[in-house]
Amino acid sequence: MAGSLLLLLDDIASVLDDVAVMSKVAVKKTAGVLGDDLALNAQQVTGVNAEREIPVVWSVAKGSFKNKAILVPAALAISAFVPWLITPLLVIGGAFLCFEGAEKLAHKFLHKEEDARHKAELTAALANPAVDMVALEKDKIKGAIRTDFILSAEIIVIALGTVENAPFSQQVMVLVTIALAMTIGVYGLVAAIVKMDDAGLYLSQKTGGLARNTGKLLLATAPRLMKFLSVVGTAAMFMVGGGIIAHAWAPLHHFSESTAGMVAGVPGVGGVLAAIAPTVVDAIAGIIVGALVLMAVTLVQRMRGKKAVAH
Repeated sequence: MAGSLLLLLDDIASVLDDVAVMSKVAVKKTAGVLGDDLALNAQQVTGVNAEREIPVVWSVAKGSFKNKAILVPAALAISAFVPWLITPLLVIGGAFLCFEGAEKLAHKFLHKEEDARHKAELTAALANPAVDMVALEKDKIKGAIRTDFILSAEIIVIALGTVENAPFSQQVMVLVTIALAMTIGVYGLVAAIVKMDDAGLYLSQKTGGLARNTGKLLLATAPRLMKFLSVVGTAAMFMVGGGIIAHAWAPLHHFSESTAGMVAGVPGVGGVLAAIAPTVVDAIAGIIVGALVLMAVTLVQRMRGKKAVAH
């Protein structure tokens, strides 16, 4: 009995160790989505009154838990009954990541006036006492939850791809671990980010030199942090999305490996170049795929728009 118990404990410890390792791999794989997830959700809850920011974040977090409660069982069902679907879903998810990155870049450089107009309208709405702030807040929450559902689906599919050959019980534990860790981690950080400027304003009004300087630093850091997260998130979208497509498409994967081999012989920096070459190839592939998908989507939208006008 004692031997059986020790064997059972050893098996459990081994399984948990495997889950921990696979969860770390899944976290690395989903990093591209998370960077954008942080920036998008922090942006979604800006524009509400300061005292309502944390309740709004909490409402979105609850919606995110509900999203995961739908997505994790769906992903496990796919793994159990139609495992051949995992790779196509990964490729679709990777292409969608690249598309989102390309769309963000295109929107940033081609729709600056539209963004400025939206911010001006939002500022005017907040200052207008006739505007229904409850309705505005609910719209913010619904929009953030919809964004979360898309990003959560990408995270779960990518995580599933890292454990598709593992036993079903380990798949369950890894996906549940990822879902909980990502939700708690993302929305904990979102809450900290959206309240950073309030903390900075509070400290900047203190009489102590250290507190006041810390407050000024926080006030200066908050907008830069948002911009940094957005830039890193966009870059990671291309790298992760391109990497998923490269692993699924053998010619691109072989090209990435051969590129690393070619630059490995460069004197002095060959090792560094060989290490970053696959990531650069993945990012370039992601940019190309994203641009192509964006062009296709834009073309379809214009064709549908012309048909709607014709009718």
